[in-house]
Amino acid sequence: MMKVLITGGAGFIGLHLTRRLLKEGYIVTILDAFLPQVHGGVDELPEDIRPHVRLIRGDVRDRNCLSKALCNQNVLVHLAAETGTGQSMYSIEQYESVNVGGTALLFDILMNTPSHSIEKVILASSRAIYGEGKYNCSNHGIVYPKMRNQLDLRQGHFEPRCPICHTPCLMLPTDEASPPYPTSFYGMTKQMQEQIAMLFARTMNIDSFALRFQNVYGPGQSLQNPYTGILAIFTTLARQNQPLHIFEDGNESRDFVYIDDVIEAIWSCMLYQAPTTQSSILNVGSGNRTTIQQVADTIKTVLNSQSLVDITGDFRIGDIRHNQADLTDIFNLLGYMPNWSFADGIQQFLGWATEQTVYHSSLERSFKELSHRGLVNRAKLSANSKF
Repeated sequence: MMKVLITGGAGFIGLHLTRRLLKEGYIVTILDAFLPQVHGGVDELPEDIRPHVRLIRGDVRDRNCLSKALCNQNVLVHLAAETGTGQSMYSIEQYESVNVGGTALLFDILMNTPSHSIEKVILASSRAIYGEGKYNCSNHGIVYPKMRNQLDLRQGHFEPRCPICHTPCLMLPTDEASPPYPTSFYGMTKQMQEQIAMLFARTMNIDSFALRFQNVYGPGQSLQNPYTGILAIFTTLARQNQPLHIFEDGNESRDFVYIDDVIEAIWSCMLYQAPTTQSSILNVGSGNRTTIQQVADTIKTVLNSQSLVDITGDFRIGDIRHNQADLTDIFNLLGYMPNWSFADGIQQFLGWATEQTVYHSSLERSFKELSHRGLVNRAKLSANSKF
């Protein structure tokens, strides 16, 4: 019977994955530090999972905990990481320590344990590695814009520009062949995580997958963490009829992928048997994009909220403009196709969220932390939109 170690297994994705693996008859070990920002003060596994898994409380930077957790495991699913673009821009050492240091330690232990039983590695990577991603310039064809210029942003010019002629260009779905140009320290650490995992797997002749998740959402995600999950943040505010402040001009967009589709992608990696050792980097998303204006309007409508939708012109250093995954590679290799549209997924998420306790949003505190460090600024818009 297959034994699976999930680092960060008590988190949002980890718990959904654990339920799926238990249903399929796998033996699951969870390693998790139960960080307050991520878990909101909860330091136990849900009752439906608790009796059926082996839980090791510990940090991915703790060699003894990792060694204990890795013992006799067949599959490693590495989810543990600091997440959130904004916070990474000032908690640089913490992100490097956990994401890069923890991952390096994990594979250092495996490399120096010749008798380990790991046969497959699945890493939770991120589309943040791409930065702005893939675009088309009317003059130069396919281009990959670098981080947006703050002068442009201050003037309300939000669309990325061609790195050659500096004219605005049009977004294309980003494929895995696109070069990495992370615009945040979070993205940089995920790139390093990915490189470490892939190099280890190739060196040790082990099957490996790095799954570049887009914006994952769904029932069970944290409604308290102000640094991740615009859907959760807006939902919490809308339930209290508080204003929904939108950065930039509201036309920035994201590829929101429902949690069930993410779990299906991981499960497909678990089942995949390559004729030879496989190292694959794959996008996991919906293949579509939704603007933040649409997100706010949808949440407000579904919840019948009286919240004011305020397009502020604020912009956050490190944010990208658009995000849409090209899913060609994961379909060709694993047959993955997303089953959930945003319209259906958001209904499921909001139905669950309205049954949860309403917490006071700490978004204002996080906004002040970013502003204090000069990481949030305001553009000059012709007119702010309020509804």
